[in-house]
Amino acid sequence: MTEKALRLGTRRSKLAMAQSGQVAEAVSQVTGRPVELVEITTYGDVSREHLAQIGGTGVFVAALREALARGEVDFAVHSLKDLPTTQPDELVVAAVPVREDPRDVMVTRDALKLADLPRGARIGTGSPRRMAQLNAYARSHGMDIETVPIRGNVDTRIGYVRKGELDAVVLAAAGMNRIGRSDEVTDFLSVDTVLPAPGQGALAVECAADDAELIAALAELDDPLTRAAVTAERSLLAALEAGCSAPVGALADLPPLSAPLERGDSRADRQIVKEMRLRGVVGSTDGSTLVQLSTTGPVPETHEAAMALGRELAAEMLTQGAAGLMGERAQ
Repeated sequence: MTEKALRLGTRRSKLAMAQSGQVAEAVSQVTGRPVELVEITTYGDVSREHLAQIGGTGVFVAALREALARGEVDFAVHSLKDLPTTQPDELVVAAVPVREDPRDVMVTRDALKLADLPRGARIGTGSPRRMAQLNAYARSHGMDIETVPIRGNVDTRIGYVRKGELDAVVLAAAGMNRIGRSDEVTDFLSVDTVLPAPGQGALAVECAADDAELIAALAELDDPLTRAAVTAERSLLAALEAGCSAPVGALADLPPLSAPLERGDSRADRQIVKEMRLRGVVGSTDGSTLVQLSTTGPVPETHEAAMALGRELAAEMLTQGAAGLMGERAQ
């Protein structure tokens, strides 16, 4: 008799379905059990408000977590950058698989690069983090751009450019890769120009904390280096008391791996990694003020060490004035 299928809770968006499908395949290989996708609509999917207004963090996650808590699904796949930094006791992130390209990308008209956009170019993004850094880049390079708040799925966003309503839109490289549309990208933004959101490009596979058998199976998909990196980034975010709608960028990278990773080669030799560099940025959305710092230390061997790396950099950023840039959330 074939074993009962495992139920994987996923959002309905094309991107969520694509990344959940990839995880389902991996889980099926590890467990030998079929995995069926259970589509769940979240508040973030149906609300038309801007993410910064509806609270950002958690709006795509709550319904999936409720389905887990009620036992309607066995596990769920989230984009890690959507997860609130506090973890509910009854759930556990059993796996953080190898991270995709963490960078932001642009889709522009006439295949222009960021540096070549015309004066007054309108760039669409719903993210205060991207706005702050793009505006800061424009200021320092004598460019004149306007960041325009938008939301919607990849098709909607790229549609604004195709229809000529915007000159460019900013998206995550990982999402474009996962839905097989990376050929539409016209510019990969260096992390020196725009630091990604904490956890960007990584997935979180979550299940009930008391399901020891499933936790053990899912753990096979876990990548310790990715987990250490995103733990440090999210610790920085939590210490700055920021949600995902705050203008915070963070990236923990492993310097010898960064170049091959940015070229899209995730098979880079993992033996040479000795140090982790954590970078953080927070800025006013108009780009007039940025607090950007980094720290380098040994690759964290434990969850506590990764958390400490994030907290230390956040403390330094706060002494440099980061709190005043966090908007109303850091009172």
